[in-house]
Amino acid sequence: MAFTFITYSYQINFESVLMIHDNEGMVNMFKALEASGLRRFLGCESTLYESELGHFFDTASIQDEDITCTISGKFITISPSLFTTVFALPSEGITNFAEVPKEKVYDARSFFSQKGVQVDVHGKKKFLKHEFRLLNDILAKAVTVKAGSFDSVTVERFQMMTAIHFGLKVNWGYVLFNVLKDMVDKS
Repeated sequence: MAFTFITYSYQINFESVLMIHDNEGMVNMFKALEASGLRRFLGCESTLYESELGHFFDTASIQDEDITCTISGKFITISPSLFTTVFALPSEGITNFAEVPKEKVYDARSFFSQKGVQVDVHGKKKFLKHEFRLLNDILAKAVTVKAGSFDSVTVERFQMMTAIHFGLKVNWGYVLFNVLKDMVDKS
């Protein structure tokens, strides 16, 4: 599992990406991603220790709302507030992407479309503009626990992309900590 996390994770160098001058759509998408509050999380240095990460997932358990594990013989507890603080994540806003307003999702179906026609919220990413294909991949590989094909767009990821694009407030601390808890949960 740890190998999969390292292999499929994304690290974004926002400084270099935001200096792209010949693709306004890509720059705007990354500005929206940065404004969403995910910059520090997605730009986190990839200095990962594979064996320690594997040990984390082998020993981690959920106790109350915290994740407890042992790494290098030391007990570590990660609380939701510590996780949110370390990655400087927003802690206010929506926590369930089904709360994204339907009219925003409807507008995004045309805006994200490569041909300007309504795309399915659970269709193939080949029908999306290139910048939203990339955003779908970033969310699939760095934000959600990916299941299924990388060629597909899930309803949840489409709603996430909509929230990011339209600048909706998202409680990323809550959302991402729950993703980590889902990864740790052995059931």
